[in-house]
This record gives sequence, C-alpha cells and structure tokens, in this order.
Amino acid sequence: MKGRLKLLVGAGLVIGANLFFACTPKTAKKSEVIAQDTVVEVKVPVLKYGLPVDSFSIETGKVKNNQYLSQILNEKGVGMGTIDKIARKSRSVFDVRKIKSGENYAIFSSQDSTNQAKYFVYENSAVEYTVFELTDTLGIYKGEKEVQTRQRTAHGVVESSLWNAMDDNGQDPMLAKEFEKLYAWTIDFFAIQRGDRYRVIYDENYVDSVSVGLGKIYAAEFEHYREPNYAFLFEQDSIWDYFDDKGNSLRKTFLKAPLEFYRISSRFSNGRMHPVLRIRRPHHGVDYAAPKGTPVMSIGDGTVIAKAYQKGGGGNYLKVKHNHTYTTTYMHLSGYAKGISTGTRVRQGQVIGYVGATGIATGPHLDFRVHMNGRAIDPLKMKADPVAPVDSSHMERYILLKDSLMNELQKIHWEEEILADSE
Repeated sequence: MKGRLKLLVGAGLVIGANLFFACTPKTAKKSEVIAQDTVVEVKVPVLKYGLPVDSFSIETGKVKNNQYLSQILNEKGVGMGTIDKIARKSRSVFDVRKIKSGENYAIFSSQDSTNQAKYFVYENSAVEYTVFELTDTLGIYKGEKEVQTRQRTAHGVVESSLWNAMDDNGQDPMLAKEFEKLYAWTIDFFAIQRGDRYRVIYDENYVDSVSVGLGKIYAAEFEHYREPNYAFLFEQDSIWDYFDDKGNSLRKTFLKAPLEFYRISSRFSNGRMHPVLRIRRPHHGVDYAAPKGTPVMSIGDGTVIAKAYQKGGGGNYLKVKHNHTYTTTYMHLSGYAKGISTGTRVRQGQVIGYVGATGIATGPHLDFRVHMNGRAIDPLKMKADPVAPVDSSHMERYILLKDSLMNELQKIHWEEEILADSE
C-alpha cells in the first residue's frame, strides 16, 4: 500500500511540474533576435512664402522703375486676360497699382518643359508678402515671414550727435529715433552735448538673419549733463508705459520739442538782430532749422484756435490752446496737416503742419512760441507736470522689475570704463 502511495505521489509531482512549465512563458533563446521598431525618416519640405521650393523653378527680381505687374507677368507668358482678372480680383487684398519700384518679387514656375508660371509673390515689406495664384483659381492672399527676435544691448558716448554716436558704434541709427520718442518729455535733444552717454537693453527683429527693425526697449539710461535719466518698461492695468527709477512716468503734459531733432538756429531773446530786417527787436520764440516738409507736432493736447497767414513775418501759422494757462504757436509753416482747422482738437505728438519758409525767413525753419497766462516765455525753460506714476498697488512688483533691469544695465560698461580697463 505504501509503495503504491509513493508511486502516486511521484507521478503527481511529475505531472504538476510539467503543467507548471507548460503554463510559464518561454524566455527567448540566445540565438533569437527581438525585432526593433523601424524609424522612418520623413523629409520635411523646404518652404519659401509657404510654397515648397523643390517643386518649382524660382526666379527672383526687383521691380524696376515704371514697371507694372502686367509687364512682369506678361514676360513670363501670362495672358493679359488673366492679368486683368488678377488685378480686379486682388483689389480687396492688395491693389496691384501700389507695387513699388525696388521691391522684391519671386515667380514660381513648373519644372517641366513648359516652365509655366504658377505663383507670383510680391514682398510688401521685409516681413509681409502677397501671393498671386496663377492657376485656374486665381487666388490672392497675404502672408508673413517668420520674425525672430533677439535681445541686444548697446552703449556709447556722444561726440557730435546721438545719431552719429550710434552709427559710429555700429548700432542701428534708428535707435536714436526711438530714444527721442522715449525721452521726448524729459530731454531736449537739440541741447545734448559732447560727453553725454547712453546704454540700453532692447529687442531687434530679424528675418532670414537680416535685421528688419527694432522691437521693444526694456530699459535705458541716458546721462545728460552728468545726470542719469532712466526708463523702464512696465505694465499696469493692461497698459505698457515707461517710468523712471522712482516710479514716475516719463510722459508729461508737454513734449520738449515740436519736431524731431535737427538744430536750434535762434533762441529766445528780448533783443535779437533780425537776420532779414537787420533791426534789433524781441524774438520770443525758438527757431528750429529743419528741411522743408519736416512734420511739426503739437507738444500737448489742445484745440486749434488760429490758422492763418501772418503778414508781419510769421507766414502760415497755427496757434493751439492747451488749457487755461498755456498756448503754443507754430510759424513759417509750408502747409497744414490734413484735417487741421480752427476748432480742431489735437493730441500730444499729433502732426499739425510742416516746416517751411513762408513769411519773412532766410530759410526753412520752425519759429516755436509758448505763452503762459498770455505772457511769452522761453520754450526751452518751460516745465511740464508728469502724468500718473506707478500705482501704489503695483509698486512692489515695479521695484522688483526695476531692480532687475537696473542690475542688467550696470553690466553694460561705459565706453571710457572699457578703455580704462584695457590700459
């Protein structure tokens, strides 16, 4: 009996072992190769103006003087009937009559023996372009090139003018115009002197590795007569504006000058020798020498109370009443801006006229005058109140931003400091 029991137990163990190994997954043998996922490389097409360059023959060029779209397309075999349809259909998108000489264009043609023009692309600007489909659909649409923004810094010392300082340092001279807008309420750019210096953190925009213009200015310092003038870009209540290191707005009730900087040819005086009449008499204004046609801006919000021709020598002039205290006068204008007449409300910085030499004048200039409570005052000594500062509810956030930007500005060493370090 015991022998039979041992036999049954042994048999059961063998059967159990076989069942266990039968249900257990088999491991791969050393000689087996486990299949790997296959990676398929997909070739991404190269696009230009949103069109695949490999699919077309591309011809580029510039619009010549007195050249029209019809001439360009007709030379590529596009019929006048098709060109007429394109011109009429495109008016709501782009008026083909506004194509300018010197602008770039590209023609995309088929790669077969017919070399048929399929697309015409006109560059409206360095960024924008218009695509004309020359197929049956005759579609017209606008597009934009990809713009890359790079943060940059710049610094320099003024020797003659801010424009020349930036140009001499290999910086975009247009940055000088941005500085003038930024500090329009605090710095008289007609009076900047040799030794004034600047440093700035800003964005520059690029298309195809070519600079196409400036972006935001984040922080700037302009040292004028050894006094630092700071500007920090800050947003409060969804409005971006510039404030100084104390949180005061850079904007004020009046601009420092009514036109972009050129040259002061005559200052406020109670006894100036008149350059034409050759008699000594008061000159209660500031003369800004500038080319004829230079835009003249209202230095503040106000209402035009006079638009006339002054026979006594002022020529075409405008007078703007800003409030109960101040009025300003703009004389010798060659013409007036569109829509400007007596009673017109104007905004600060709005173009109201253009520099000229009407009346008694030796050359084109603006004679600019300011009256306070009816009495003539020196425009260069006129003081203006700032607009609202950073609100107290935002001040903590502003201080954090200002301190961070100030620290970055301090890393941009002045020109002479660099020279001293190298000696």
